[in-house]
Amino acid sequence: MLTDDPPLPDTRLLRLLDLLYDTRSVTRAAERLGLSQPTVSIWLGQLRQQYGDPLFVRTPGGMAPTPRADAMIGPVREALDAMRRLGRAGTDFDPATSTRHFRICMTDASHITLLPPWLAHVRALAPSVSLSAARIDASTADALASGEADLAVGLVPWLEAGFYQQALYPQDWVCLVNGRHPRLGDTLDLAAYEAEAHVGIAAGTGAPLLADALQTQAVQRRVLLELPGFLGLGAILSTTDLVATLPRQIGETLARTSGLRVLDCPVAIEGFTVKQHWHARYHHDAGNRWLRGVCAALFLRPQANPP
Repeated sequence: MLTDDPPLPDTRLLRLLDLLYDTRSVTRAAERLGLSQPTVSIWLGQLRQQYGDPLFVRTPGGMAPTPRADAMIGPVREALDAMRRLGRAGTDFDPATSTRHFRICMTDASHITLLPPWLAHVRALAPSVSLSAARIDASTADALASGEADLAVGLVPWLEAGFYQQALYPQDWVCLVNGRHPRLGDTLDLAAYEAEAHVGIAAGTGAPLLADALQTQAVQRRVLLELPGFLGLGAILSTTDLVATLPRQIGETLARTSGLRVLDCPVAIEGFTVKQHWHARYHHDAGNRWLRGVCAALFLRPQANPP
Protein backbone atom coordinates (compact mmCIF):
# COMPACT_ATOMS: atom_id res chain seq x y z
CA MET A 1 0.00 0.00 0.00
CA LEU A 2 1.33 3.41 -1.03
CA THR A 3 1.25 5.87 1.86
CA ASP A 4 2.27 8.95 -0.13
CA ASP A 5 -0.74 8.92 -2.46
CA PRO A 6 -2.92 12.02 -2.07
CA PRO A 7 -6.33 11.32 -0.49
CA LEU A 8 -9.17 10.62 -2.90
CA PRO A 9 -11.49 13.62 -3.32
CA ASP A 10 -14.85 13.59 -1.60
CA THR A 11 -17.62 13.02 -4.16
CA ARG A 12 -19.86 15.54 -2.40
CA LEU A 13 -17.23 18.24 -2.75
CA LEU A 14 -16.69 17.45 -6.42
CA ARG A 15 -20.43 17.74 -6.98
CA LEU A 16 -20.38 21.13 -5.23
CA LEU A 17 -17.51 22.37 -7.41
CA ASP A 18 -19.43 21.28 -10.51
CA LEU A 19 -22.60 23.09 -9.40
CA LEU A 20 -20.78 26.25 -8.37
CA TYR A 21 -19.05 26.34 -11.74
CA ASP A 22 -22.44 25.96 -13.41
CA THR A 23 -24.54 28.33 -11.28
CA ARG A 24 -21.89 30.84 -10.07
CA SER A 25 -23.97 31.05 -6.89
CA VAL A 26 -23.62 29.46 -3.44
CA THR A 27 -27.37 29.94 -2.91
CA ARG A 28 -28.41 28.17 -6.12
CA ALA A 29 -25.86 25.42 -5.58
CA ALA A 30 -27.33 24.85 -2.10
CA GLU A 31 -30.83 24.64 -3.60
CA ARG A 32 -29.69 22.08 -6.21
CA LEU A 33 -28.04 19.99 -3.50
CA GLY A 34 -30.98 20.31 -1.12
CA LEU A 35 -28.73 21.73 1.58
CA SER A 36 -28.59 24.92 3.62
CA GLN A 37 -26.38 27.78 2.46
CA PRO A 38 -24.17 27.60 5.60
CA THR A 39 -23.50 23.90 4.93
CA VAL A 40 -22.49 24.63 1.35
CA SER A 41 -20.23 27.46 2.58
CA ILE A 42 -18.53 24.98 4.94
CA TRP A 43 -18.04 22.51 2.06
CA LEU A 44 -16.58 25.27 -0.11
CA GLY A 45 -14.13 26.06 2.71
CA GLN A 46 -13.09 22.40 2.75
CA LEU A 47 -12.53 22.49 -1.00
CA ARG A 48 -10.39 25.62 -0.73
CA GLN A 49 -8.32 24.10 2.06
CA GLN A 50 -7.83 20.81 0.24
CA TYR A 51 -6.65 22.41 -3.00
CA GLY A 52 -4.91 25.48 -1.55
CA ASP A 53 -6.84 27.86 -3.78
CA PRO A 54 -9.95 30.07 -3.42
CA LEU A 55 -11.44 28.27 -6.48
CA PHE A 56 -14.34 30.80 -6.62
CA VAL A 57 -14.24 34.52 -5.80
CA ARG A 58 -17.10 36.96 -5.44
CA THR A 59 -17.63 39.38 -8.35
CA PRO A 60 -20.58 41.57 -9.44
CA GLY A 61 -21.54 38.76 -11.81
CA GLY A 62 -21.47 36.02 -9.16
CA MET A 63 -18.89 33.50 -7.96
CA ALA A 64 -16.21 33.55 -10.65
CA PRO A 65 -13.91 30.49 -10.97
CA THR A 66 -10.19 30.95 -10.53
CA PRO A 67 -7.73 29.53 -13.08
CA ARG A 68 -7.31 26.53 -10.76
CA ALA A 69 -11.07 25.87 -10.87
CA ASP A 70 -11.02 26.27 -14.66
CA ALA A 71 -8.30 23.63 -14.86
CA MET A 72 -10.12 21.29 -12.51
CA ILE A 73 -13.63 21.38 -13.95
CA GLY A 74 -12.93 19.03 -16.88
CA PRO A 75 -11.39 16.20 -14.80
CA VAL A 76 -14.02 16.74 -12.08
CA ARG A 77 -16.88 16.28 -14.52
CA GLU A 78 -15.21 13.25 -16.06
CA ALA A 79 -14.84 11.73 -12.58
CA LEU A 80 -18.48 12.42 -11.73
CA ASP A 81 -19.65 10.90 -15.02
CA ALA A 82 -17.51 7.82 -14.35
CA MET A 83 -19.02 7.43 -10.88
CA ARG A 84 -22.54 7.78 -12.30
CA ARG A 85 -21.79 5.06 -14.85
CA LEU A 86 -20.39 2.89 -12.08
CA GLY A 87 -23.57 3.38 -10.09
CA ARG A 88 -25.69 2.34 -13.08
CA ALA A 89 -23.51 -0.64 -14.07
CA GLY A 90 -25.51 -3.83 -14.24
CA THR A 91 -28.79 -2.20 -13.23
CA ASP A 92 -30.23 -1.64 -16.70
CA PHE A 93 -31.33 -4.18 -19.27
CA ASP A 94 -33.22 -3.11 -22.36
CA PRO A 95 -34.49 -6.23 -24.15
CA ALA A 96 -35.33 -4.24 -27.27
CA THR A 97 -31.67 -3.31 -27.83
CA SER A 98 -29.71 -5.95 -25.89
CA THR A 99 -27.44 -8.39 -27.73
CA ARG A 100 -26.94 -10.57 -24.67
CA HIS A 101 -26.68 -14.36 -24.93
CA PHE A 102 -28.48 -16.50 -22.33
CA ARG A 103 -27.77 -20.16 -21.58
CA ILE A 104 -30.56 -22.25 -20.06
CA CYS A 105 -30.06 -25.72 -18.61
CA MET A 106 -33.03 -27.99 -19.38
CA THR A 107 -33.97 -31.55 -20.27
CA ASP A 108 -34.62 -32.64 -23.83
CA ALA A 109 -38.34 -32.83 -22.97
CA SER A 110 -38.20 -29.09 -22.32
CA HIS A 111 -36.72 -28.61 -25.79
CA ILE A 112 -40.11 -29.78 -27.05
CA THR A 113 -42.44 -28.26 -24.46
CA LEU A 114 -40.83 -25.06 -23.15
CA LEU A 115 -38.24 -23.90 -25.63
CA PRO A 116 -40.49 -23.14 -28.67
CA PRO A 117 -42.83 -20.69 -26.88
CA TRP A 118 -39.93 -19.28 -24.87
CA LEU A 119 -37.90 -18.58 -28.00
CA ALA A 120 -40.89 -17.05 -29.78
CA HIS A 121 -41.53 -14.74 -26.82
CA VAL A 122 -37.89 -13.68 -26.58
CA ARG A 123 -37.70 -12.98 -30.31
CA ALA A 124 -40.79 -10.78 -30.09
CA LEU A 125 -39.49 -8.75 -27.14
CA ALA A 126 -35.73 -8.92 -27.67
CA PRO A 127 -34.91 -9.53 -31.34
CA SER A 128 -31.11 -9.42 -30.85
CA VAL A 129 -31.00 -11.61 -27.73
CA SER A 130 -29.91 -15.21 -28.36
CA LEU A 131 -30.47 -18.40 -26.39
CA SER A 132 -28.74 -21.74 -26.06
CA ALA A 133 -29.94 -24.88 -24.30
CA ALA A 134 -27.61 -26.97 -22.15
CA ARG A 135 -28.10 -30.28 -20.38
CA ILE A 136 -29.05 -30.62 -16.74
CA ASP A 137 -26.30 -32.76 -15.23
CA ALA A 138 -23.75 -32.86 -12.42
CA SER A 139 -22.05 -29.70 -13.74
CA THR A 140 -25.21 -27.57 -13.67
CA ALA A 141 -24.56 -26.11 -10.21
CA ASP A 142 -21.05 -24.99 -11.17
CA ALA A 143 -22.30 -23.53 -14.46
CA LEU A 144 -24.92 -21.43 -12.66
CA ALA A 145 -22.46 -20.30 -10.00
CA SER A 146 -19.84 -19.23 -12.56
CA GLY A 147 -22.30 -17.48 -14.88
CA GLU A 148 -21.68 -19.97 -17.66
CA ALA A 149 -25.40 -20.73 -17.43
CA ASP A 150 -28.15 -18.30 -16.44
CA LEU A 151 -31.04 -20.55 -15.45
CA ALA A 152 -31.85 -24.21 -14.90
CA VAL A 153 -35.46 -25.22 -15.52
CA GLY A 154 -36.79 -28.61 -14.48
CA LEU A 155 -36.40 -31.01 -11.59
CA VAL A 156 -33.00 -30.23 -10.07
CA PRO A 157 -33.26 -31.28 -6.42
CA TRP A 158 -29.53 -31.15 -5.75
CA LEU A 159 -29.40 -27.35 -6.14
CA GLU A 160 -29.57 -26.17 -2.53
CA ALA A 161 -27.33 -23.65 -0.73
CA GLY A 162 -26.60 -20.53 -2.73
CA PHE A 163 -29.49 -20.96 -5.15
CA TYR A 164 -32.89 -19.37 -5.54
CA GLN A 165 -35.83 -21.25 -7.02
CA GLN A 166 -39.36 -20.53 -8.19
CA ALA A 167 -42.00 -23.23 -8.63
CA LEU A 168 -43.63 -23.11 -12.06
CA TYR A 169 -46.07 -26.04 -12.42
CA PRO A 170 -46.69 -29.54 -11.04
CA GLN A 171 -46.11 -32.70 -13.05
CA ASP A 172 -47.85 -36.03 -12.73
CA TRP A 173 -47.41 -39.07 -14.95
CA VAL A 174 -49.42 -40.29 -17.94
CA CYS A 175 -49.24 -43.01 -20.55
CA LEU A 176 -49.06 -42.21 -24.23
CA VAL A 177 -50.30 -44.55 -26.97
CA ASN A 178 -51.22 -44.62 -30.63
CA GLY A 179 -54.53 -42.86 -31.27
CA ARG A 180 -55.69 -46.02 -33.09
CA HIS A 181 -54.22 -48.56 -30.67
CA PRO A 182 -55.70 -51.98 -31.51
CA ARG A 183 -56.33 -53.06 -27.91
CA LEU A 184 -56.48 -49.97 -25.70
CA GLY A 185 -59.43 -47.64 -25.41
CA ASP A 186 -59.83 -44.59 -23.22
CA THR A 187 -58.62 -46.27 -20.05
CA LEU A 188 -55.62 -48.36 -19.07
CA ASP A 189 -55.63 -50.71 -16.09
CA LEU A 190 -52.63 -52.33 -14.47
CA ALA A 191 -53.20 -55.71 -16.13
CA ALA A 192 -53.24 -54.15 -19.60
CA TYR A 193 -50.21 -52.01 -18.67
CA GLU A 194 -48.21 -55.12 -17.84
CA ALA A 195 -49.46 -56.99 -20.91
CA GLU A 196 -48.47 -54.31 -23.43
CA ALA A 197 -44.95 -53.66 -24.78
CA HIS A 198 -43.33 -50.39 -23.75
CA VAL A 199 -40.89 -47.72 -24.83
CA GLY A 200 -38.38 -46.91 -22.07
CA ILE A 201 -37.05 -43.34 -21.87
CA ALA A 202 -33.72 -43.08 -20.09
CA ALA A 203 -33.54 -39.26 -20.16
CA GLY A 204 -35.18 -36.83 -17.79
CA THR A 205 -34.40 -36.01 -14.19
CA GLY A 206 -37.74 -37.57 -13.19
CA ALA A 207 -36.86 -40.99 -14.63
CA PRO A 208 -35.70 -42.33 -11.22
CA LEU A 209 -39.19 -41.64 -9.84
CA LEU A 210 -40.68 -43.96 -12.45
CA ALA A 211 -38.06 -46.65 -11.85
CA ASP A 212 -38.63 -46.51 -8.08
CA ALA A 213 -42.40 -46.79 -8.45
CA LEU A 214 -42.16 -49.82 -10.74
CA GLN A 215 -39.77 -51.55 -8.40
CA THR A 216 -41.63 -50.69 -5.19
CA GLN A 217 -44.97 -51.87 -6.59
CA ALA A 218 -43.44 -54.90 -8.34
CA VAL A 219 -44.90 -53.84 -11.69
CA GLN A 220 -43.60 -55.92 -14.57
CA ARG A 221 -43.01 -53.78 -17.65
CA ARG A 222 -41.80 -55.33 -20.89
CA VAL A 223 -39.59 -52.72 -22.56
CA LEU A 224 -39.34 -53.46 -26.26
CA LEU A 225 -37.46 -50.27 -27.17
CA GLU A 226 -35.14 -48.13 -25.04
CA LEU A 227 -34.55 -44.52 -26.08
CA PRO A 228 -31.98 -42.08 -24.66
CA GLY A 229 -34.48 -39.21 -24.88
CA PHE A 230 -37.77 -38.04 -26.32
CA LEU A 231 -36.48 -37.37 -29.84
CA GLY A 232 -38.53 -39.46 -32.28
CA LEU A 233 -40.90 -40.78 -29.61
CA GLY A 234 -43.99 -39.27 -31.23
CA ALA A 235 -43.23 -40.86 -34.59
CA ILE A 236 -42.51 -44.24 -32.98
CA LEU A 237 -45.75 -44.33 -30.98
CA SER A 238 -47.83 -43.16 -33.94
CA THR A 239 -46.62 -46.13 -36.03
CA THR A 240 -46.59 -48.89 -33.35
CA ASP A 241 -48.71 -50.27 -30.51
CA LEU A 242 -46.10 -49.47 -27.84
CA VAL A 243 -46.84 -47.61 -24.58
CA ALA A 244 -44.73 -44.79 -23.13
CA THR A 245 -44.88 -43.62 -19.51
CA LEU A 246 -43.80 -40.01 -19.13
CA PRO A 247 -44.55 -36.69 -17.40
CA ARG A 248 -47.84 -35.10 -18.39
CA GLN A 249 -46.57 -31.97 -20.13
CA ILE A 250 -44.34 -33.75 -22.62
CA GLY A 251 -47.05 -36.40 -23.06
CA GLU A 252 -49.75 -33.88 -23.88
CA THR A 253 -47.43 -31.95 -26.20
CA LEU A 254 -46.51 -35.07 -28.17
CA ALA A 255 -50.17 -36.12 -28.26
CA ARG A 256 -51.14 -32.84 -29.94
CA THR A 257 -48.36 -32.95 -32.51
CA SER A 258 -48.44 -36.68 -33.34
CA GLY A 259 -52.09 -37.66 -33.02
CA LEU A 260 -51.55 -39.77 -29.88
CA ARG A 261 -53.82 -40.57 -26.95
CA VAL A 262 -53.09 -39.60 -23.35
CA LEU A 263 -54.23 -42.12 -20.72
CA ASP A 264 -54.13 -42.01 -16.94
CA CYS A 265 -51.20 -44.06 -15.67
CA PRO A 266 -52.34 -47.08 -13.58
CA VAL A 267 -49.06 -47.02 -11.60
CA ALA A 268 -48.83 -44.62 -8.66
CA ILE A 269 -45.72 -42.58 -9.45
CA GLU A 270 -44.52 -39.71 -7.30
CA GLY A 271 -45.12 -36.36 -8.97
CA PHE A 272 -42.76 -33.43 -8.95
CA THR A 273 -42.68 -29.69 -9.51
CA VAL A 274 -40.89 -28.04 -12.39
CA LYS A 275 -38.94 -25.03 -11.09
CA GLN A 276 -36.59 -22.41 -12.41
CA HIS A 277 -33.31 -22.09 -10.50
CA TRP A 278 -30.63 -19.38 -10.47
CA HIS A 279 -27.56 -18.63 -8.40
CA ALA A 280 -27.59 -15.98 -5.67
CA ARG A 281 -24.73 -14.14 -7.42
CA TYR A 282 -27.09 -13.21 -10.25
CA HIS A 283 -30.25 -12.62 -8.23
CA HIS A 284 -30.08 -8.86 -8.84
CA ASP A 285 -28.64 -9.00 -12.36
CA ALA A 286 -31.08 -7.08 -14.57
CA GLY A 287 -30.80 -9.44 -17.54
CA ASN A 288 -31.24 -12.52 -15.38
CA ARG A 289 -34.28 -10.94 -13.73
CA TRP A 290 -35.78 -10.25 -17.16
CA LEU A 291 -35.20 -13.84 -18.32
CA ARG A 292 -36.77 -15.21 -15.13
CA GLY A 293 -39.72 -12.90 -15.62
CA VAL A 294 -40.28 -14.18 -19.15
CA CYS A 295 -40.13 -17.77 -17.88
CA ALA A 296 -42.65 -17.06 -15.12
CA ALA A 297 -44.97 -15.15 -17.46
CA LEU A 298 -45.07 -18.10 -19.86
CA PHE A 299 -45.08 -21.13 -17.58
CA LEU A 300 -46.06 -20.19 -14.02
CA ARG A 301 -49.27 -21.77 -12.81
CA PRO A 302 -50.28 -20.13 -9.51
CA GLN A 303 -51.37 -23.38 -7.88
CA ALA A 304 -47.80 -24.69 -8.21
CA ASN A 305 -46.57 -22.25 -5.57
CA PRO A 306 -47.11 -23.03 -1.89
CA PRO A 307 -48.79 -20.32 0.21
